[in-house]
Amino acid sequence: MADPASPRAGCLAALRRDLARSEGPGRGDEDSVRRQWWAALATLQDDFLMPLGPQPGVWLAAPLPALYEPALLQQLQGWVWAPSELGDLLQASAPLLPATGVAAAAAAAGGGFERLPLEEDDGTDPLLVLITPRLQVAMALVGEERARRLVVQFEPAALSAALTRLDERLQRTDPAQAQRLRQAIQALGPLQNDPQRVPQFWPRLAERLAAMAPSLTLQPLVHRAAGDGRSAAAAPSSELALLEALTHEVRTPLATIRTLIRSLLRRSDLPDLVRQRLQQIDGECSEQIDRFGLIFLAAELQRQPAETGDQHLARTDLAQLLVRLEPLWRQQLQRRSLGLELRAAADLPPVLSDPARLETVLGGLVDRFSRGLPAGAVVALSLRPAGARLKLRLSASAEALGAEEPGGGAERVGPVLSWNPGTGSLQLSRQATQRLFHSLGGRLAERSGNALTVFFPVAGA
Repeated sequence: MADPASPRAGCLAALRRDLARSEGPGRGDEDSVRRQWWAALATLQDDFLMPLGPQPGVWLAAPLPALYEPALLQQLQGWVWAPSELGDLLQASAPLLPATGVAAAAAAAGGGFERLPLEEDDGTDPLLVLITPRLQVAMALVGEERARRLVVQFEPAALSAALTRLDERLQRTDPAQAQRLRQAIQALGPLQNDPQRVPQFWPRLAERLAAMAPSLTLQPLVHRAAGDGRSAAAAPSSELALLEALTHEVRTPLATIRTLIRSLLRRSDLPDLVRQRLQQIDGECSEQIDRFGLIFLAAELQRQPAETGDQHLARTDLAQLLVRLEPLWRQQLQRRSLGLELRAAADLPPVLSDPARLETVLGGLVDRFSRGLPAGAVVALSLRPAGARLKLRLSASAEALGAEEPGGGAERVGPVLSWNPGTGSLQLSRQATQRLFHSLGGRLAERSGNALTVFFPVAGA
């Protein structure tokens, strides 16, 4: 969701619009710009900040911490505007996951950030302003739905205007923090952006994006509903906030690990065994990144009222999509000693769905169905006509599944997740999975222990 565009919009929403004022309208969807945001953060830290070595600096972000490299968090002063639903989860002194190694050393040295309250009209799109003596940059996601874009500003005038807005905000809400920010910036001395470094940002970002596997990415943190109704949605909103905070803590290091691995895989002198192990780690990272993305999307859908209007469905060649994804799914299943068999009827018509998200949700369905299968089992996918719909069926032999229905002993963990004690698997609940496919134009049927079926409407039918 985009930030408010009215003159009364909050400081941070206005700041994002100021940064994008010289830019044209965007053309990206939510998934693509979120992928750009994460790639831009990795490019900024790995390719620009870390090579400069230790240096002082300040950074300001919303609605979650943008920086994640422990060495940077140790040497830079930070301020983060976060939603009140997160409570104390984002306090630097109490990380969601135990710190180890360098991260623990950074925490012990007092690195981290100050947490500030996000106001209702600030918007929830990501924002980062970073000031160091040798590099100054502001980044944000802006734009309405289906017209989204990543904005990156290195211009001194734009950065000065951004700092002025942030100073005014702190003067109004927390004068002591405003004074700390002014003192920290003054202590940096003369500021200079290396003119040779700035033009390198976009090519480096493009290289990183080209190396990233498509995956579902983080959605906005909180979409506050109009009017009252805050109490009715309090529990789901709290769960959503917690899931996004956990997602940030887990997905960020996984994405960093995957990027480093892929840079190693480009080397030609790796022994075969090392290359094989790195490819396995890469695949596991991608699977877990996508699983967390699906969990977040399901929580978002659960919190929202049932959609009654257009869901941005478009003509989608489902058969072609399955054929394209088959090698990836086969590779993922082989890591668990499972097989895959795909059968698609010839000359199938396109269906109505959301192609931007269907790929990831189908991958999550294959993972969910196969999670409890024993080694040696084969997952069979078939796609065939069924009247005015196409019928996608996932099945396995009764011997492979055994007498119990997969997930039959699963325990609900809130409205979104279920826990299977037998397999130790945390996955989306059946109801959450059904709602995911409903948002994509499909209908999920799970009537027996050895099959899942999804019906998609034929385009134009």
